[in-house]
Amino acid sequence: MSSPLNNKLRDTTATNPSVLGIPTEFLLSLATGPLLFGVISLEAIFSGLQAAGISSEEVFRGDRLPILHFPDASTND
Repeated sequence: MSSPLNNKLRDTTATNPSVLGIPTEFLLSLATGPLLFGVISLEAIFSGLQAAGISSEEVFRGDRLPILHFPDASTND
């Protein structure tokens, strides 16, 4: 006797790409280019954000800001 569960499992088996005529190595080689492009792009974005952070630290460091002359509180009396 075969159970209904076994019948469903036979119907839902995954298709093998090599059965379709596309070798697995070819599919892997197609995925390699976009993956490498993504890694290189993320590295460039990270280094750009890091450079922007260093530049913003230089702006707010304070030694290049103008000296503001405030009147003394005692002269206002």
